[in-house]
Amino acid sequence: MAIDVSEATFEQEVVERSRQVPVVADFWAEWCGPCRTLTPALEAAESARAGKVVLAKVDVDANQALAARYGVQGIPAVKAFRDGQVVGELVGAVSKAKVEELFDSLVPSRADELLAKGDEPSLREAAELEPRRADIAVALAKARLGRGAEDEALNAVEGHDADFAAAGIAARVRLSRRGIGAAAFAKLDGHAGGPGGPGAPSDGPLGERREAAAEALLDEIPSVPQDAREDLRRAIVGILSEADPGDAAARRLRQRLAAALY
Repeated sequence: MAIDVSEATFEQEVVERSRQVPVVADFWAEWCGPCRTLTPALEAAESARAGKVVLAKVDVDANQALAARYGVQGIPAVKAFRDGQVVGELVGAVSKAKVEELFDSLVPSRADELLAKGDEPSLREAAELEPRRADIAVALAKARLGRGAEDEALNAVEGHDADFAAAGIAARVRLSRRGIGAAAFAKLDGHAGGPGGPGAPSDGPLGERREAAAEALLDEIPSVPQDAREDLRRAIVGILSEADPGDAAARRLRQRLAAALY
């Protein structure tokens, strides 16, 4: 159910509350016909998400300074807040589909929730729900690699060749079948060469295990057969794709890769 907010309560009920749950603020007025058309769509969208989004109503006649602060020049105007910031908006009597699109952007999808859980059954379900999402495919493949199921990991990333991380995992499996890169991938997985052993947390934007694995793969380039070098490149690129693009270690390793191959 929508809550009524004013200048006195807006900061607490909308801005601060949005740090825990997204809040959609509807700027309206009693005399506004389009507002009365939009309200049922907003209320239905809030109700359908069962407490995952809060709808707040702001009467612009009674709260003119608040409307001015948020740049409301015409109504209905809808502002979506998350983490204390405006992250989306609607202006005018938009369609129900547009309202649903805004609310969907604020609430994690079922697949997002399953991805956040991170266990293999959840990731498998997420992949079934959204098979085109490479990030889910990569997470599922990593989970399968964690139990040594290379064929299943390869199957998880099939069809995601355009994604660097997915292509890197596929290349890793192909290299592994040829006996290439085992020590490097053990470092990546935390089984060797990484502080803290399996599952040790990353240190810094790139992470010590990723950096160590990429270094070890780069060291192997001169000794691997020519026809394996493209997979070696894909595997290294896949590892580095998960680092911050601005990370100094990642930049250095990319430069070393370019120098080694080209």
